[in-house]
Amino acid sequence: MVQVTISAVSKTPSSRGGFPYTVDVAQEAAVGDVKAVIYAKFPKFKPTRQRITLKGEKKPLVEETKLSDVLGAPQNGWELQVKDLGPQISWRTVFLVEYAGPLLIHPLFYYFPKVWYGQDVQHSALQTYIFAFVMLHFTKRELETVFVHRFSSATMPWFNIVKNSSHYHLLSGVLLAADVYRPKFSATSTYIIGTVRSNDKFLWICAGLWAFAELSNLHTHLTVRALRPAGSRKRGIPYGYGFNLVSFPNYFFETLAWSVICVMTGSVGALIFTVVAAGQMAIWAIKKHKNYKKEFGKEYPRGRKAMIPFIL
Repeated sequence: MVQVTISAVSKTPSSRGGFPYTVDVAQEAAVGDVKAVIYAKFPKFKPTRQRITLKGEKKPLVEETKLSDVLGAPQNGWELQVKDLGPQISWRTVFLVEYAGPLLIHPLFYYFPKVWYGQDVQHSALQTYIFAFVMLHFTKRELETVFVHRFSSATMPWFNIVKNSSHYHLLSGVLLAADVYRPKFSATSTYIIGTVRSNDKFLWICAGLWAFAELSNLHTHLTVRALRPAGSRKRGIPYGYGFNLVSFPNYFFETLAWSVICVMTGSVGALIFTVVAAGQMAIWAIKKHKNYKKEFGKEYPRGRKAMIPFIL
């Protein structure tokens, strides 16, 4: 057995000031075992709230990490730090709530236009296409959350659900719906009548491009899922369709799908949401791309960009 001294980085309300805390663990113990010991001592300090780090460092240690691998052979015992991350909520729940917003908001604007615009709206084919695209997109996202995605982190701080959901509920929900279902885009509008936006061939071509982007996005998610066995945090280098050019083709294909909607409609609401979403995905892609290269080194394909082929 080895003595491990655990100190608190900051105040830990769940533990009521019981740190530093010393406990005996087996030499082959992992970080997850330490979390379990802390939880046994302080029942309100759940493992999902704990961030374990080496003393003086900020990078969290994953639960599978063996203490001997990061702390070496015990001399006078080991030292670790713990930080209380606060109340947590599962990433899966967060995703489900995020995507539920547009699924509830768009039907309200589409089926009850008189409530929002003070008049009935005879929907154009364009509006019907956009409504179908949005409902299919977010239904797909909900199903992927339940059946496809495997999360490297189980939880996140619960208050972040408000920030994360506002992006979808307000921008792709209220803003987009209020704009594209208004009378300007209706079947009787001069913005639609006699223009390319009422042309069946144009609408079908756009629908085909949108479907291509959505199915490609799904394919990349399935590729990533296959790299991580259930219940593990294992990471591998993805290859194949889309990944030969960029590290995160899922972001590229999603941006392409929303760009199609922007071209179809000329909607300011669609443009705002697409620009904001693409910007955020670019930030994520660049950060994760750097992490890939750092983790896999020379093994990682040198020619790949982060998100947009040959550009970014």
